[in-house]
Amino acid sequence: MDALSNDFEAMDTPARPYIDIEALVIEDDTPVDNLISEKQQRLLTAPLYESWKPGIPFLAAANVGLFYAINRDPLVPDAFLSLGVQVNPDFSKKQNRSYFFWEFGKPPEAVIEIVSNRKGNERGSKLIDYARLRIQYYVIYDPLGMLGGPVLEVFELRGLHYESSESTWLEAVGLGLTLWEGVFEQAEGTWLRWCDHNGQPIPTGGERAEQERKRAEQERERAEQERERAEQERERAERLAAYLRAQGVDPTTL
Repeated sequence: MDALSNDFEAMDTPARPYIDIEALVIEDDTPVDNLISEKQQRLLTAPLYESWKPGIPFLAAANVGLFYAINRDPLVPDAFLSLGVQVNPDFSKKQNRSYFFWEFGKPPEAVIEIVSNRKGNERGSKLIDYARLRIQYYVIYDPLGMLGGPVLEVFELRGLHYESSESTWLEAVGLGLTLWEGVFEQAEGTWLRWCDHNGQPIPTGGERAEQERKRAEQERERAEQERERAEQERERAERLAAYLRAQGVDPTTL
């Protein structure tokens, strides 16, 4: 077993040494690649909080370090998802501002890397490193075709190594990934999005509000149609009653 795996294993031992989190650099102020990457990262996190209801707590984050061992630089995926974890809301404390494996007690279920150049080594060292950390799913999204492979590829951990999956459904997460054509924050293009089992994207808060508005409008239209039909029936009944009375028939006796 290599050094990185040994570091992760050591975190599980009850007698692990004291970890001085205050001495770790967790925020280096390095900006993201570009505006599109920034929007894409947000589209992979915000809708989960706005619309996804897995029934368990979770953490979805972008551009946050995964600290797996003492005196080791963190891995920083463009986005990740970890299920069944509680986030301490007191962000004044440093140990609550990054993903420390020894604090959360587990690796995330899925990490996503968005390729914007050929320097990220997404199909090289990262493929190996994420597998060593036992992250179940590793996703490479290469919208510009920088790496010469598929635009979207999902790797699933099998034993100690990743194997490319033919499916973009992440069974252990209960979500899938899909390429979606549309407009997000005034930018039109192809976006990577989480989706349900039917391939429907998990909606943003704005999309969900628009869906609710359309449903309410449809209900209003149906109610108006029912009101109009009832009014037409009332008018027909009144005309029939008037006709019967003109013929000397009391409509109330019928």
